[in-house]
Amino acid sequence: MGKIKLLDEHLANMIAAGEVVERPASVVKELVENAIDAGASKVEVHVEEGGLELIRIVDDGQGMDREDCRLAFERHATSKIGSTRDLFRIRTLGFRGEALPSIAAVSRVELTSSPSSSQVGTRLGIEGGQIVEERDVATVKGTEVCVRSLFYNTPARLKYMKSIATEISHISDYVNRLALTHPDISFILTHNQKSLLQTSGDGKLLHVMAAIYGVQMAKLLLPISGETLDFRWSGLISKTEVTRANRSYLSTLVNGRYIRSYALNNAIMRGYHTLLPIGRYPIVAIQIEMDPTLVDVNVHPAKLEARFSKEDELCQAIEQSVKETLRQGLGIVRPMTTQPKAKVVLQVEQPQFDLQIPVRSVSHSQERVAESPVVSVKEAIEPAVKEAKIRYAEPPAIDQRINDRATSNVESDLDVFNVQMESEPVREEREPVENELAERVTLQEQDNVEQPVNESPTSEESAVPVLYPVGQVHGTYIVAQNDTGMYLIDQHAAQERIFYEYFMEKLRQDSIASQLMLFPHTVECTAAEAARLEKRLPLLQSFGLEIESFGSRTFIIRAHPHWFPEGAELEVIEELMQFVLEAGESVQADVRQMREKAAIMMSCKASIKANRFLTNAEMESLLNQLRLTSSPFTCPHGRPIIIHFSAYDLEKMFKRVM
Repeated sequence: MGKIKLLDEHLANMIAAGEVVERPASVVKELVENAIDAGASKVEVHVEEGGLELIRIVDDGQGMDREDCRLAFERHATSKIGSTRDLFRIRTLGFRGEALPSIAAVSRVELTSSPSSSQVGTRLGIEGGQIVEERDVATVKGTEVCVRSLFYNTPARLKYMKSIATEISHISDYVNRLALTHPDISFILTHNQKSLLQTSGDGKLLHVMAAIYGVQMAKLLLPISGETLDFRWSGLISKTEVTRANRSYLSTLVNGRYIRSYALNNAIMRGYHTLLPIGRYPIVAIQIEMDPTLVDVNVHPAKLEARFSKEDELCQAIEQSVKETLRQGLGIVRPMTTQPKAKVVLQVEQPQFDLQIPVRSVSHSQERVAESPVVSVKEAIEPAVKEAKIRYAEPPAIDQRINDRATSNVESDLDVFNVQMESEPVREEREPVENELAERVTLQEQDNVEQPVNESPTSEESAVPVLYPVGQVHGTYIVAQNDTGMYLIDQHAAQERIFYEYFMEKLRQDSIASQLMLFPHTVECTAAEAARLEKRLPLLQSFGLEIESFGSRTFIIRAHPHWFPEGAELEVIEELMQFVLEAGESVQADVRQMREKAAIMMSCKASIKANRFLTNAEMESLLNQLRLTSSPFTCPHGRPIIIHFSAYDLEKMFKRVM
């Protein structure tokens, strides 16, 4: 008698459950994906005790008749594909036909479904993979699946489940991903009757991000979109001041499916290169559309991984799109302050300034405000700023930009001041004024989110306004001002950015001029390191180093570029040699990485350090040089350079605005 035999269906399903049903989150994933494939517009997920006691999924999709209900729990039974050709054009989330029988094999399942509210529905009770109940019920169109006592018949699996908090975090994480993937579907997630997520299903990704991460965070998101011949993408990425401690906030959504792609995540992070601190990650949700033949999702039982036939092209496109979006959306960091509506109303009732102009001559209309003597008002409020402008004699284009900003700020102040002084109308129509101001604040906050996208720096206009230095704090931070408020500048980070772009420009040159050293420098290394350096000497020479072998394990450097940081030349040379030792085998990739590392390292060593007190002329020169850089908001390590405190922020700190 032969030793090999076929396993019975129940045992095969339990084995399959070991791959498909790893934890309660796996059950939620499979059932919610089935609801989405059924065309549901609303999906409810109710969980108790981390999903081990109860997982209840309710949707308003197409529903099933009795025959389909029975077949759904047969192994490899599916309505998603019918031939081999369909396997290469998958547009649904599920297609294997393994999920329901695998779930039913390790739990007690109750299924209620109906294809129409006017028809009689079907209820099935399944325990351990066997149907124990089947009857007609009155129910609405859609499907409801209840999974109870998960892993009741596999005690070893149940024993190694994590805590309830851990399991519900996995469930919440995946439901969040599905909500991001399908913003047109309303999702409701509860745990022990406590609401964890509720989306509107209005099709707007920004609203889903606000429901998941909060409204304040959603205001700091930038829209991203683009397309090539094969790919089309859109989504939202966070500004550089919004970071998290791990990569779990990166969501790559391909053809309506959340996948984990190491290559795509790296492409996104390369787009943020030098804009984020080390060990910090952004919040990203990018939806990518492509022909199904270009992606293979049948590579993992849980369908969380995919392979792309044009992966390099896609990653390069995503990287460039992220860089361009951030270049347009970068701005000066401001402290995250809220502006409650009640406090805005109190500001209206508190006149504090005498602007020395006829208040009654100022109207609410923008036309009459524009005709008022705005420049004289600005001079009355901030004469020191005007004198500073005359003293430093900046280019007319920059001065005009400041005047425009000051004009808009003063006009808004005049509008509010006019409302303050007309006390009787305010008392009679207090609620309309409050609503108008609340709407104005909301619109201003929305404008602040979108405004940087339209203010990309050009050759004629810098992304940073003209700043006038006032002093220093602890010899580390420069205090500056202009018509828009007060600025704090990290002097070390500012000069790092200046030197970084300078060194990158030098390193990109085809031929790098070198100067001979008065005393050649020798470097000793191990035999293994010497063998590796011997092969990569042309790479070091491309950086302007005149280096050659000087014995079995010694190398001599006779010349280096004249623009190496003064006093740190030898340290830079040794660092470059260390980069070569750590580099991979791809010379082209190594050159790019080494240029980047070298520029960052040299800019850090060449920059002024903390506790260095600068003269007013030095501070002014540093700020002017910073304005000329392409990305003056973060240092090469991703730390912010400038923090802006508006006049409102300062007044709020000192309780002048209540």
